[in-house]
Amino acid sequence: MTSTQHAASPTLALTRDLIARHSVTPEDAGCLELIAARLAPLGFVCERIDGGGVCNLWAVRGTARPIVVFAGHTDVVPTGPITSWDSDPFTPTERDGYLYGRGAADMKTSLAAFITSIEAFVAEHPNHAGSIALLLTSDEEGIATHGTTLVVETLKARGVALDHCIVGEPTSVDKLGDMIKNGRRGSLSGKLTVKGVQGHIAYPHLAKNPIHLAAPALAELANVTWDAGNEYFPPTSWQMSNIKAGTGATNVIPGNLEVLFNFRFATVHTADSLKQQVHTILDKHGLDYTLEWTLGGKPFLTPKGSLVAAISGAIEATVGFAPELSTTGGTSDGRFIADICAQVVEFGPVNATIHKINECVALDAIEPLSAIYRRTLENLLTTKETA
Repeated sequence: MTSTQHAASPTLALTRDLIARHSVTPEDAGCLELIAARLAPLGFVCERIDGGGVCNLWAVRGTARPIVVFAGHTDVVPTGPITSWDSDPFTPTERDGYLYGRGAADMKTSLAAFITSIEAFVAEHPNHAGSIALLLTSDEEGIATHGTTLVVETLKARGVALDHCIVGEPTSVDKLGDMIKNGRRGSLSGKLTVKGVQGHIAYPHLAKNPIHLAAPALAELANVTWDAGNEYFPPTSWQMSNIKAGTGATNVIPGNLEVLFNFRFATVHTADSLKQQVHTILDKHGLDYTLEWTLGGKPFLTPKGSLVAAISGAIEATVGFAPELSTTGGTSDGRFIADICAQVVEFGPVNATIHKINECVALDAIEPLSAIYRRTLENLLTTKETA
């Protein structure tokens, strides 16, 4: 694509406009207003479902099933030292074939591609089957308690069920279209406190060392094979991230040991089944302990079916090769949407620079991303005769 073609790209123009808005979590900086203004003339009913200082948009065109949803976030992570950037992170800058700016890859290019793909699709198929919707939030990068979760809870209370959802997270690895995420592992964290008796290190018979007491149990937990994974997921992983005990003195046996750990788990398990196994091991070792649990997200999986086929076909038709299916990586808002949506996948630009200094997206990937989203809509909401 030449520089002239880049300048004429509607998706690039909208991406630049979005990057220029300082929407660091949980600020939206007018991104949702801009998007709603583009959607309203297409027949979308746009509703703000804000809460807790977070901006959320639910926009729908149509009332029929199936409902195809594009989901994403307008917020970005902080820039880090601006002096480390080669250009202002909120001044979209093109150089050497890339567009630079905070949110270029995560995920303002995807947001722009959502809009331009819908505009092109509706222009060609004004009477398409089903419905198109967008679920957007300004709090995905933060604590995410009043973002997508709030919209999902609101829709669930209304009895709304969704059929297909595409989350615009940057999933590509080396080039646009090489990977889509058709699921994510669950995240379950624990804060374990093992109680002992503090005392002088020279008189261990008058104390109880919680480090010594807990060590065999921690070793057993570290060596458990929780499962073998399955066709889509790697085996469940249990990892300790922090261990804390002691006063800093070398002559004091600590009174307590604190351990922070995390499970990344497949659909083979539930959070409750993992909790039960951990408690069984700790109890077997006779520890005096407390354990606080935090469920960061349940695992979700979209097996090969209509949505995976639709977006895989769209990718192959646009870039010439089929994507790899993967469930690797962290969590996304897809974990919340899966509660009310039968099929959820994630797909977006290359993720090599997300959250980094000099975040960027390849200029020649921007318009193809929009084309992939448009073709996915065609595959799901039109027949071969009308597409």
